[in-house]
Amino acid sequence: MRIISHRGNLNGINPELENNPEHILRICEEHEVEVDAWYIDDEWFLGHDEPLYSIDETFFNNQMWIHCKNLAACSKLQQSDLNWFWHESDKITITSKGFIWCYPQIYVANGITVEYNYNDSLPSSILGVCTDYVDKYKNK
Repeated sequence: MRIISHRGNLNGINPELENNPEHILRICEEHEVEVDAWYIDDEWFLGHDEPLYSIDETFFNNQMWIHCKNLAACSKLQQSDLNWFWHESDKITITSKGFIWCYPQIYVANGITVEYNYNDSLPSSILGVCTDYVDKYKNK
């Protein structure tokens, strides 16, 4: 099962480190990570509710699942080979690489489900989980 760090979290929610570029790059050395990306006035930013951290376009890599937070980010990433997606309240979406990305507690065969809490009874049919508790899943 794929285990993806939600915004760079490993052992629970840590708002001070979520989407922090230096932290994200460290996490990418060992884990896949979901990041929240904004593209505004020809500049890239990371941040969940708002653009907080300025980054260079070369920041992104293939360990990242890029959650576009505005339509400009989608438009800019359309020509890239990176794995990105957009959703708001949709139960599922399809990433640019063809993966099924699911809203919390939505389980689709071969999909990636977001889990805000640790869940030790995930369906075996899913492909993976995006979680704030990577270490718990890795040590299961």
